[in-house]
Amino acid sequence: MPADARRPLIGVTMYRQETSWWAWNRDAVLVPSPYVDLVAGAGGRSLLLPPADPADGGPEAGADEVVAALDGLVLIGGGDIDPSSFGQDPDPRIGGVNPVRDRTERALLAAALRADLPVLAICRGHQLLNVHLGGDLVQYLPDVVGTTVHQPRAGAFGEVTVRTVAGSRTAAIVGPEVDVLCCHHQAIGVLADGLEATARSDDGVIEAVELPGRRFVVGVQWHPEETGDLRLFTALVESAREYRSAGPVGGGGGGGGGVDRDTVGRPA
Repeated sequence: MPADARRPLIGVTMYRQETSWWAWNRDAVLVPSPYVDLVAGAGGRSLLLPPADPADGGPEAGADEVVAALDGLVLIGGGDIDPSSFGQDPDPRIGGVNPVRDRTERALLAAALRADLPVLAICRGHQLLNVHLGGDLVQYLPDVVGTTVHQPRAGAFGEVTVRTVAGSRTAAIVGPEVDVLCCHHQAIGVLADGLEATARSDDGVIEAVELPGRRFVVGVQWHPEETGDLRLFTALVESAREYRSAGPVGGGGGGGGGVDRDTVGRPA
């Protein structure tokens, strides 16, 4: 098979939590299958990335090595981000905070940005991108917008209409307006320097962001995997294929400098 015919390898982050199945109730690492299905449907191949085991050297250990093996990265949804990471005390209504997962995913994101690796950040990932670049979050969105439309109840998805910014990559992918499914009570508050808001809902909530000057860094607050919407995943995989063929381009603030794709994974 020609080298350029290989499916791009897309890292997909995971949960680690106590989980029940059949007769088992055990600590497990897992990812909702629609993420993997959409990566495959878009022409990619998933590599699942669990939160790091602190015994392996800490959550930040090995992030550059992992990213060097990838052609793209998906930061999936999940529990709330630790408010201490953006300088706030926790609201008692947040939940699912996992500092090890936060640190693992931020390390992967930092390595991805250094290498100019294509990144698609979904819901929690969208928020993590903003926090990592210096922004903050609204911890309990209904206090700001006066409604629970973005998360009618825990675990439930709300239907939200999103309008994109003309000329943005987000608009090119999903069009000027799109009806989406959201499930979040945290949202971007102060937008990080360098990020651009490229979609909002009618109540003003930032629903998509992009990092200009990069090959592909897009965050969306909604869940395209819940509706089987391939468009964002297809855009990621196409960019990942270009990345694999051309190597990192060294976007602003990045320092990837070019990874020799033919030597990744080979013994020295």
